[in-house]
Amino acid sequence: MGEEAESRVSVWPILILTMMVYYSVAPFWLVALIGIWYFSLRYLEEAGHLERWNSDRVLGIILMARTNRGKSILEYVSRNRKFWRGFGELSIWICFLFMAAVVYLISASLIMAIRSPPQEAIPATDILLIPGVTSYVPFWWPIIALVIALLIHEYSHGIQARAHGMEVRNFGLLLVGPLPVGAFAEPEHLDMTIAPRREKIRLFAAGPSINILFSYVVLILLTSTATGLVAEHSGVHGVAIVEDSAAHEAGLLPYETITYIDGYEIVDREGFSEAMEQFSAGDMVLLTVLSSPVEGEARESRQLNVTLGDRFEVVNEYCEGNSSCIEMNGSPSPNDPYLGIYTSDGNMGILRFSSVVEEYGVFSPFMLLSFPFTFDGHMMLPEERAMLGAGDGAVASALGTEGMLMLFDFLFWLLWINFLLGFANLIPVIPFDGGHIVKDTSHSLLSRLLKGENPLRVEMLANKFSYYTTILVLSIVIIPLVIPLFN
Repeated sequence: MGEEAESRVSVWPILILTMMVYYSVAPFWLVALIGIWYFSLRYLEEAGHLERWNSDRVLGIILMARTNRGKSILEYVSRNRKFWRGFGELSIWICFLFMAAVVYLISASLIMAIRSPPQEAIPATDILLIPGVTSYVPFWWPIIALVIALLIHEYSHGIQARAHGMEVRNFGLLLVGPLPVGAFAEPEHLDMTIAPRREKIRLFAAGPSINILFSYVVLILLTSTATGLVAEHSGVHGVAIVEDSAAHEAGLLPYETITYIDGYEIVDREGFSEAMEQFSAGDMVLLTVLSSPVEGEARESRQLNVTLGDRFEVVNEYCEGNSSCIEMNGSPSPNDPYLGIYTSDGNMGILRFSSVVEEYGVFSPFMLLSFPFTFDGHMMLPEERAMLGAGDGAVASALGTEGMLMLFDFLFWLLWINFLLGFANLIPVIPFDGGHIVKDTSHSLLSRLLKGENPLRVEMLANKFSYYTTILVLSIVIIPLVIPLFN
């Protein structure tokens, strides 16, 4: 029976890799690398090397690497036990609040997938969120942020363990090749077994909550850094040029910056609107523009003669006489000038970030999660980034433009990774922290409801509830991902 079980454990990773290739949800090179890693781990395990290195192979392809380092620091940090127990209690409520948000979002994604089934499957590389492999997640800043996020996550678990008198045997990383995919603090098994349920819940809640709270600290630092980045050149640029418009016919290109209109200096969008009010449809004006930004290259100035169009005619043609549409487009009067560009300031990327933080407040990390998807792995468009420079502050002057942009990138990914790690860990599925919280909480509630009942029956009911919750949530997560495979 033991040999049959070992055979099943050994074969399943190969079957999964084969299915990934068959359904074309992962590139062959990625599957090949995972396969090489899997067989290398098998060899090291059978040769006894992993045991000598105090490591284990888990779930087929994950290396569980242990270390005793950091325990002395843990003892020092966790010595104020009253404070950390209070933090553990606060963590429980933070986790329940964000767990409700997790369940809401994954349920909403299921409903959307059923109503409007996606036509294409999401590549496995994008589902796994691997730095440097996932299309919208670059390598260096996210991998550094991930190591920091995993460190504080597991240290927080360890602090709670010590604050409640549990021994911590080891810390460690979960690795797939050179990439960390998780971390762990390993309390003594007996201590965890006999610990009260409330203390266990505090321990599991501490990891996700510290990541979430830390992400808000980073958000403050990121907002402060954003104020140190300003547009290098005053003026407005056209993020898009309307086809067959006056600007298009004159040869204006996207992201060229308009600095003067017939001698009127343009500082920002408000100044652009005021300058345009001086003209009428049919007027010929001289635009002075800076060429589209290219990182590392100086921008060149040129001049364009433009014959302005009639905004009244353009809007009425577009709206086909619809009064609501005309009103939404500013209800222009006859002979109002029309250039034909969608304008923004030179620091549009920073303004967009700042407006999200200002408008959504404590909910802004949720909104910022979408930025790498929208901007192909960046916080803003490369053209917007190339328009930025360091401001006049002491830090900005010391770091310079490149230093400020590097700091901004690092803080953004530190926020993104920490918030996502804390949030995703609250999916109510074992082995995530959220699954353990649900299991121990359900056991505590059942113990109160079934007072006097056989403890073994209460334990069995709690395990069943946890099991069915895991199956239900996994189904909600997986169904939207597999629907496109059957279209």
